[in-house]
Order: sequence, then structure tokens, then C-alpha cells
Amino acid sequence: MQKRTPDPHSSVGNARVAGAAPFLISERPTPSTPRKRRVDRRSAPALAARNGPCDPALRVGLELGRAMLSRLMTHVEAAYAAPTAEDASVAFFAAMEDFGASYLQTRLYRRPPAILTSASHWAAGGFITRLAPVDWPGSPAFDYICFECNPLLGAIRENRTSYRFSDFAPHDDAQYGAYWEALSEANIDDALCATSYGADGVIASLHLGFRRRDFGPNERFAIHMAGLALTERLMSLTSPPPTTVVRLTRRERDSLALVAEGKTDWEISVILGIAEATVRFHVDNARRKLGAVNRAQAVARLVNQRLI
Repeated sequence: MQKRTPDPHSSVGNARVAGAAPFLISERPTPSTPRKRRVDRRSAPALAARNGPCDPALRVGLELGRAMLSRLMTHVEAAYAAPTAEDASVAFFAAMEDFGASYLQTRLYRRPPAILTSASHWAAGGFITRLAPVDWPGSPAFDYICFECNPLLGAIRENRTSYRFSDFAPHDDAQYGAYWEALSEANIDDALCATSYGADGVIASLHLGFRRRDFGPNERFAIHMAGLALTERLMSLTSPPPTTVVRLTRRERDSLALVAEGKTDWEISVILGIAEATVRFHVDNARRKLGAVNRAQAVARLVNQRLI
């Protein structure tokens, strides 16, 4: 086990376009010769697909989305090339130091058959790598967050694939003051986590701690997706390859690729020129084919299988 302390280091709004409603385009009438208005009956997605998004915020969002997917692939590349789960974990942490990562723990274990408690969760074992201050594991602070106060069990009960420590232990909640004080001994001001769920109760998890908590939505999304790609990789390194090849339609693959860029269903419908309901249909079909619990895991699984 390797132990170390590293050096510190758009969505568019909820606007909706009713695709069935026509866009009204009028010409300026003159007092003597009023002109009839022309109606363009094409849907909003079809118009946007032809002409490109006219909203500057949407155009910027699309560029940020493409950058996010590129960032994801760049930061998991070394982990994908690693021959073992431990090497993959170490390579991933090295890449994430650029984001200010200060702590890493990876696990691959089976969900406890008994009631999920701090003790049963710990007893499930499967620890792959923990990169932390040498004297922190086994310290009173470490034991406190593992056995006495572990709010993260809620994430497993809810089958969460991406979350932050602060989602379950808010910084401004006084009852978690001792919890955050204990984590500070490992230079953790917050942590971004990723969890993959496989067959027979297998769980691969990543806890990635940071010295900061000021993550923008695009950065947080990119790190979470990169983390999910890692946990999918950890599963594939320790499981036999699938006996059947997953075959996605072009629309299913394109829709998931845009989900990977952080697009909403509405944005995807604009880009592909299809209805929102059709986007949801394609994404859900792809998720089921890939055996994922949600669309985020479906994207990570697609990346891990080199399908995008």
C-alpha cells in the first residue's frame, strides 16, 4: 500500500421551447399595404439544428461541454493504461493533483448482506489504495469518521454514483463540526466521490479529498465523471470480460456522448434535432443495455468500453 501526502496545489437555464408551437416571423407592414405574416412551422430543435444555437450562453455551454469530455479523457488516460487496480488508483491521483487533490481511497467490495452500518461497511474490506498522511489511518480522527460518525452510508443506501462529502455532512451544520475537524487532519476540506455498482452486489468506490471546496459546476462535473470512469476501470480490471458485445444505435451513442459533455435533455434535443422525449428514450435504452443504474454510470461504462 502506498502512502503519501501530495503537495497542495452550462448549463443553460430551465428554459423550455414548446416544439409544437410555431415560430411567428412577421414583416413590417406599411400603412397602405399591410403584409400577411409568414409562419415557420418547423420545430424549435429542427430550426436550431439547421441554424445553430442563437443564444450566446448556449454556444458557450456547448464549448464548455466539449472541453469537459476532453478533460475527462485526458485525466483518466494514465489510469486506463495501468495494469492493476492499485496502479490505476495511483495514476488517477497523480492526474488529479492538478485539481488540488490531497487524499485518495479506492475500494472494490461486495455490498454487506446484513444491515448496512459503519462496522459492516468496514468489514466488507476490499481496500485497494489509500493515499493519506502516514499517521492518519488508525488515528482517533480516522476511527471517528469510519466508525462513530459516517454519514456517507446514505450514499450507498441510495445507490448514488456521484456525490460530495458535504452533500451528507453540510459544513454549516453544527452536528458535523467534529467530523470536519477530523477530516482536516488528512487535509480534506471536502471530497468528491464516485461509485459504480456491478452484478452480485459488487461496488467500486473512490473517495477523492481536496484542500478546498470551491468547485464550479463544470469542474465538479468533470471530476465526478473522471472518477466514475476510474471506478468502472477498477471493476473491469478484476472481472472477466463480458461475453456479449453491447450494441448501441447511433442515436443512443450520440445522446450518451452529449450527456458526457454535461448537456441537458433539452440541449441534446436542440443539437440532434429531435424531441426531448426521444432523447430520454435513447438515453434510457442505452443505460439498460449497459447495465448501469443511471445515465452517469452509463457514460462511464461507455468510456471504459471505448465506445465513445
